[in-house]
Amino acid sequence: MDWLFKTDVGRVRDHNEDNGGVYVNSHSDSVLGVVADGMGGHKSGDVASAIACKVLEDEWLAASSSFTEREAVTWLSSTITRVNEEIFKKSKEDMSCYGMGTTVVAAICTEEYVAVGHVGDSRAYLITDDSIHLKTDDHSLVNELVKNGQISEEEAENHPRKNVLLRALGTEAGITVEVSSFSWRQGELVFLCSDGLSNKVSDADLLRMMTKEGSLSDKGERLVHMANERGGEDNITIAAITHPSSPRGS
Repeated sequence: MDWLFKTDVGRVRDHNEDNGGVYVNSHSDSVLGVVADGMGGHKSGDVASAIACKVLEDEWLAASSSFTEREAVTWLSSTITRVNEEIFKKSKEDMSCYGMGTTVVAAICTEEYVAVGHVGDSRAYLITDDSIHLKTDDHSLVNELVKNGQISEEEAENHPRKNVLLRALGTEAGITVEVSSFSWRQGELVFLCSDGLSNKVSDADLLRMMTKEGSLSDKGERLVHMANERGGEDNITIAAITHPSSPRGS
């Protein structure tokens, strides 16, 4: 299994509120990929996304055995719920963190299946040799307007309230985590990203870049460069994990 993680401050922001990583569980051949996009003012967004990644990483590395597909989905739901509680608690204890929150998308990748949990508008994709499939549903105002037929997908691209989230970790005492799972095969790739990438790079561009020849690292560099060339107004974070039986660098 080959993987990539990269985060970049972009060209406008003076600090990076994104966090994430790819974490290997030594008790199995599975990995956990995480991307979290923090918000809530100077530095406190960093705190929220860092808490999300720390809790997920610690719980993942502490797991003593492999999960079944159903267990993986349950683990993601319960652990992300705990993340919400930790961030909400911190925001109440430290007034400098009041109102902070974060998105999160996390994917457990094994040879047989991928399990995904998410809150907010950070995304998970499955990329094959010739197709790209969005596996998450943005918890955003604009996405709800599109689903309800009030605006078109084209109108959503430049909507003035595009960044308004309907769901985020840490902003309320309770949260609903969206979870799912799916099978994948050799040659396929799971791709996670914050909206700093997805707002600048289309699905078609993402598919084209990730299916080019070259290493995962090179592909990641090109994607971040593309997002920056198109404005780079937000932090940009990506994680990519190839199927365990895929050749390295595919």
